[in-house]
Amino acid sequence: MTHQKLELTWLGKGDQPRLEPRLLLLEPEHCHGDPNAENILIHGDNLLALKALEQQYTGKVKCIYIDPPYNTGSAFTHYDDMVEHSLWLTLIKQRLEILRRLLSPDGSIWISIDDNECHYLKVVCDEVFGRRNFVANVIWQKRTSPDFRATLGAGHDHILVFAREFEKFSQTINNIPKTTDQISKFKNPDNDKRGPWVSSDYSAQGYRPNQMYKIISSSGKEHYPPKGSCWKNVEEVFLKLKTDGRIWFGKDGNGVPRRKTFLSEQEGQVSWTWWPHNEVGHTQEAKQEVKEINEDDVFATPKPERLIQRILTLASKPGDLILDSFLGSGTTAAVAHK
Repeated sequence: MTHQKLELTWLGKGDQPRLEPRLLLLEPEHCHGDPNAENILIHGDNLLALKALEQQYTGKVKCIYIDPPYNTGSAFTHYDDMVEHSLWLTLIKQRLEILRRLLSPDGSIWISIDDNECHYLKVVCDEVFGRRNFVANVIWQKRTSPDFRATLGAGHDHILVFAREFEKFSQTINNIPKTTDQISKFKNPDNDKRGPWVSSDYSAQGYRPNQMYKIISSSGKEHYPPKGSCWKNVEEVFLKLKTDGRIWFGKDGNGVPRRKTFLSEQEGQVSWTWWPHNEVGHTQEAKQEVKEINEDDVFATPKPERLIQRILTLASKPGDLILDSFLGSGTTAAVAHK
């Protein structure tokens, strides 16, 4: 029986010439800044720059963020759709293969993209990184209102996230800080010495015989799990929580049991894949940030600082190596210690 590989094919795939190893040499007459600085900014063809970085940084980069050309019709001089699409796929695959080698075992890559190439890029990333290492497709709300000129106004971009090794990355990804609105929901109606808290339902869907016990509230009222549900823990665990003052029966002591979670014990929160503009910024905010640096050269699709901060918060820690190989024009590579 012949086993066939499932893959995306395109004109010219695999025909690109093999890149020879490159060396990154310091030429003082072309350099700026402190040559002993740990951060590096390389101007030049980013494919060649990445090849040169392999010598020193293979397996060491914790977080890669790239914002490649979106291939909306102006990325290349060729405008025939089939040719341009194929060129874009070849361009991105060559670079992804090197970027994968640069990632540390627990590292990750985050790729900004829109609907024009997102789904093709996902398949290419599956081939380069392995489907098992796909982490998520983050949806970033880039606009605050719809584009009324469009048939359906595009209000979001995608950020595809892949790990070098999913299991190792999943053990090191960080939480994000709670928002002011989330913190405001923590109260302390019983003056608990541990400070503000929120409560959550203590029942869970399903039937587990050892989680179907009777609970007696602080006022003496008996409670059983709601129909079709059971309690979240076995009775032994519940009694420990109750003794530790982590079960709430309401102000009058008659309410159904709820578990208390204290703000003081929270180390941020797990991020989800919907990133609204009020949390991570939007394109207009990003343009204003660019104007503060260079008002005469504001490109159409900058990314807000808060968006990049969210990615770096999740995917890295102080001292980690960060790489961006499409820094602005797509012909620059930057390596930095966070």
